[in-house]
Amino acid sequence: MKQTVSVALYIFLHVWESCVFAEGTAGLIAHCSNMEHSDLITHKNGRQRKLAGATLLPDHVRDMDRGETSASEPEVEEEAAGLIRGSDSEDRRHRVRPGIRGELANVLLLLFLYVLQGIPLGLAGSIPLILQSKSVSYKDQAFFSFVFWPFSLKLFWAPLVDALYFSRFGRRKSWLVPTQYLLGLFMLYLSVTVNSLLQSEGGPKVLTLTAVFFMLAFLAATQDIAVDGWALTMLSRENVGYASTCNSVGQTAGYFLGNVLFLALESADFCNKYLRTEPKDTGIVTLSDFLFFWGIVFLVSTTLVAIIKRENEHGKGKRRVQEETQGVMETYKLLFSIIKMPTVFTFCVLLLTAKIGFSAADAVTGLKLVEAGVPKEQLALLAVPMVPLQILLPVIISKYTAGPRPLDVFYRAFPFRLLIGLEYALLVWWTPSAREEGGFPVYYYAIVLLSYAVHQVALYSMYVACMAFHAKVSDPLIGGTYMTLLNTVTNLGGNWPSTVALWMVDPLTSKECQGAVGQSCGSPDEAGLCVKEGGACVTTLDGYYVESVVCVVIGFAWWVWLGKKMRQLQEQSPAAWRCRAN
Repeated sequence: MKQTVSVALYIFLHVWESCVFAEGTAGLIAHCSNMEHSDLITHKNGRQRKLAGATLLPDHVRDMDRGETSASEPEVEEEAAGLIRGSDSEDRRHRVRPGIRGELANVLLLLFLYVLQGIPLGLAGSIPLILQSKSVSYKDQAFFSFVFWPFSLKLFWAPLVDALYFSRFGRRKSWLVPTQYLLGLFMLYLSVTVNSLLQSEGGPKVLTLTAVFFMLAFLAATQDIAVDGWALTMLSRENVGYASTCNSVGQTAGYFLGNVLFLALESADFCNKYLRTEPKDTGIVTLSDFLFFWGIVFLVSTTLVAIIKRENEHGKGKRRVQEETQGVMETYKLLFSIIKMPTVFTFCVLLLTAKIGFSAADAVTGLKLVEAGVPKEQLALLAVPMVPLQILLPVIISKYTAGPRPLDVFYRAFPFRLLIGLEYALLVWWTPSAREEGGFPVYYYAIVLLSYAVHQVALYSMYVACMAFHAKVSDPLIGGTYMTLLNTVTNLGGNWPSTVALWMVDPLTSKECQGAVGQSCGSPDEAGLCVKEGGACVTTLDGYYVESVVCVVIGFAWWVWLGKKMRQLQEQSPAAWRCRAN
């Protein structure tokens, strides 16, 4: 049961991160439920580690949760020697476990650092909804979606974070302190300029917004690498398992604060309806105020950590985790050796193309609902009741993916998720008709919630199956690097189709000028001239519906031909997945 719950917790957190980091604006509701890559304790970053001493998790869960952890040979030899000496029972009688109380301060610090990590990610996830309410083009949305790429690509600079540091200042603090200072400074800069960037005369300055928020995401990803590494050595061996709880709870709480809570408190309608007795034109907080507050929090807390907290403080009776790290070039060579293997290369190609069929539904549907008048804060709040479902689904699904052929579940869920994409298109088409004078009725939100819940079942079935296969085929000698590479490719397989889907909405949309003879709406200049002549541009064919149909057709073609190829990979012998570099 403990193994099942541990796997479920890993999958929940891993999928939670994808919505924000991997798919960006993808997701029907506030981008909060589908974070597709977070390796609980550590290490999504390509570092090859050995932990000296026992851990709290079973072997197969340890490989999944930590991503970088492999079985420690000295540990095995030590335990074997203990059995030969017959001292194991005596050790159990006299060993005193330190418990969590002695390290509560370290646990709370880790939790706080992960909360800080989630704040800029939640804010980045809220910007596409704000931009959509200001009627930006979908090409602009596609450009902004690059903000969500750094967490999927951090594998490529993580070895540098591991290898380069000032030993006197601290291995992890050498990166944690400057990145968090920069995060705070960027937030303070945005607090002063964000209103002008969003409300300029020519429309929002998407290029500048993308550049700044891309840097925020890049810095947050770098901070994540440093905190993940510090988590292993900050806690004792007996308590290192609590780092996964800090990761899941802290990151989720931070994202909730930066996305769901911010969108609710920033909305004048929500605040007037639920939080005020006298209505006002603005929400309780503004984006500028929110950025300023958290910018100050970043600067103050980072200063305190830099001055007060020392790395590798050894408390009395506490056994710390010893870590070994490969060199930078060795890690990159190992990644290249893995990707050259025929089975891995084929699997990576399949992972990079599998999500094309879902891209229109995942990336565009939520924005189309906002365009149709659904309040963005209501979409964000609908993500909250999904959390219990997201916790239960991995527990249930993992029972069916624990066997020798986990990708069979992936294959069976694939067509159902494609059909849900068509249902999303119908939902968007029906939304304007469901709108009433005072907004949308309760039954409309119930239908949206039900649609999203069904989508989550299909999504989790595919993702749990994929993660189970990753754990099954990863070479145990280099399990961390191997798993991280496969997870990175999985995330990229969701990133690029989402960006392309957003980019193609406008070119596939047809509009005509009504009320002005001889005018057209083929470009922004022509549309402006149409309005100037007294006409109006009316959409005759929405590119979203074209995309939805095309993506589903491509998806079914992939399922028929390449889906069988993916299932056949399960028949490869274990030796086909072993890296010869070892």
